[in-house]
Amino acid sequence: MKNIKHVSQILIAPAPHMVGDGFRVQSVLPGGTRTQNNKVSPFILMDYGAPSYFPPTNRPRGVDQHPHKGFETVTVVYQGELEHRDSTGSHGKLAPGDVQWMTAAAGIVHEEKHETEFSKRGGKVEMAQLWVNLPKAFKNHQPGYQNLTKAEIPVIKVSEEGYVRVIAGEYNGTKGAARTFSPVNVLDVKLKKGDTIDVAFPQHFNTLAVVLHGEADFNGNAAKGVETVLFEQDGTDITVTALEDTSLLILSGEPINEPIVAYGPFVMNTPEEINEAINDYNTGKMGFLN
Repeated sequence: MKNIKHVSQILIAPAPHMVGDGFRVQSVLPGGTRTQNNKVSPFILMDYGAPSYFPPTNRPRGVDQHPHKGFETVTVVYQGELEHRDSTGSHGKLAPGDVQWMTAAAGIVHEEKHETEFSKRGGKVEMAQLWVNLPKAFKNHQPGYQNLTKAEIPVIKVSEEGYVRVIAGEYNGTKGAARTFSPVNVLDVKLKKGDTIDVAFPQHFNTLAVVLHGEADFNGNAAKGVETVLFEQDGTDITVTALEDTSLLILSGEPINEPIVAYGPFVMNTPEEINEAINDYNTGKMGFLN
């Protein structure tokens, strides 16, 4: 017998806004997530960039170099091509289906842009970026970068065209591609109309689903793009049925029950640590881009 994890809330995403000059996004997690928010911890925020056309240019659009400290960024590319550089010396190009998992931890400086040749051609960009908090024990850990290609991410077929990609965590015994610092599940799901999947997460985990396109039923509650489904902590089992062709991300993780103080690109535990992060960046301790 199923132990149903009931829907607590369905949120409609606010109007799009620009991040830099290359990403037109909607923030899909509930407001206030950059302070302590036990509804979605360990997730801090998520931006979804629906398909947007960018005309050809010789100067790649995107976000110029900027710092992060105390958490991880996860970027999923659906359309277009992106390019990443950071102060650890890591450099990566992301094509559709690729995922970048960057651990800022003790501090990193990076830039995210449209890939140079893609920029010259122009085209549509569709992507999502998730911020995942780090436990206090790892906030001053060495920064790192995982470039997860489409081929490295396990795929479980649901139907001829439907599937679940296990970016992190586990789905039906298949482990995800990413290394994580706390228990986190990130499932990238595409369902054809009528497809059904069952997922189960521990009772104390925070769980949400972000519908990117289409419409699906979640334990008797319908949500469509771009809406976010929040679940109660009680219960373990979720049944998702596509009411039309649907793309979505399912996120679930163990809450990090520690204080959060966020300021711009820094997410720490105390105001003093925020001041330290600002000082570290200003004095070059987070490194530089060549």
